[in-house]
Amino acid sequence: MQHDFDLIIVGAGLAGNCLALALKNSGLKIALVEANSREQLRHSPAGDRALALAAGTVELLNDLGAWRGVADKATAIKHIHVSDRGHFGKTRLAAEDQGVEALGYVIVARDIEQHMADLVEKTDTVCLYQTRVAGLMSGRDAVNVSLKQHDGSSLNVSAQLLVGADGGNSTVRKLLEIPQQVTDYGQTALVTTVQSALPHRNIAFERFTEFGPLALLPVAGKQSAVVWTRTHEQAETLINVSDREFLAELQNCFGYRLGELKLAAPRRAFPLSLIRAESMVSGRTVIIGNAVHQLHPVAGQGFNLGIRDVALLAEMLIDQHERDGDLGDARLLKNYSRQRQQDHGKTIGFTNSVVKLFSNDNLPLAAVRNAGLTMLDHLPFAKKLLTRHAMGLADRLPKIGERK
Repeated sequence: MQHDFDLIIVGAGLAGNCLALALKNSGLKIALVEANSREQLRHSPAGDRALALAAGTVELLNDLGAWRGVADKATAIKHIHVSDRGHFGKTRLAAEDQGVEALGYVIVARDIEQHMADLVEKTDTVCLYQTRVAGLMSGRDAVNVSLKQHDGSSLNVSAQLLVGADGGNSTVRKLLEIPQQVTDYGQTALVTTVQSALPHRNIAFERFTEFGPLALLPVAGKQSAVVWTRTHEQAETLINVSDREFLAELQNCFGYRLGELKLAAPRRAFPLSLIRAESMVSGRTVIIGNAVHQLHPVAGQGFNLGIRDVALLAEMLIDQHERDGDLGDARLLKNYSRQRQQDHGKTIGFTNSVVKLFSNDNLPLAAVRNAGLTMLDHLPFAKKLLTRHAMGLADRLPKIGERK
């Protein structure tokens, strides 16, 4: 059967663009569908957020030829300092102990998003901006997709496979009526950037409090990106108080390891939930990235998990295409889903356990976790395992990009 495209990717965010880049030399005919314009994406407030890229994610971006163009905009994480406010326990991780240049990198989302979009537009991918998915139906040989363009006109296209990479509010997931499991943490993340009196020395701080974790991630100069988790009520108060009052509370929570802190960006607030779709696959459609999972920001695993979704899917689609196989084959998609669900389960389980273990001030539990942090700090083997997990290197990374 003749299709308009071999593959249709819905969503021109990081996951969708990474998949398009990973497949650029595959010989597949690809369409990238995005409901917003490039200009709207460029000016989205979400572009202000800081992304913590694990070392494994940087490896994958480098394989795509996408890292070199933004490396100078990223700040290396050479050390991670984990502590528990009001208690003695702490653990310190160092890149030099693992024989690597960095444990990860911090970059402003907008910088990497725009770079990736520019690279995709230089490929043979058909980019359909300001076009939204209005309907879809999987058949025996193709998935048929109804698109609505910005001028109001309709377009009907078909492909072997549709990939929903359209974020947490995924239209594709909704059209497929895939249910979600939602766990409300009762927490809100306050996000901003601070300027510190002392240099951060490429240290990422993860400080646990009874209300939730506080992370300060190194960025340019003496600035650090702040992700501060509080209860909904506390966050609402803190988002509305004066800068002076906000900084006083932040300083009280973090301490003076970086000296006096000053605000360098507006404050934003994001309610936190663990959201997981009950299925990744429906007919000839698969959903990836934030369309299938949204995590608590503790340990910064969400984006890195999504990139691993992309990497494995690209590897499997290339292998299938080289064998002249059907990209929408049910066995292929079932195998892909099974492999990714294993990673999802481990990563989500780890993140969820950390939130529950550290977001309280139960004294017996505090004693146990602080003893654990202190013991971990003195056990090189255990520390190495934790470091490799933080770097996204605990499991084999799929091979994407150009093939030898």
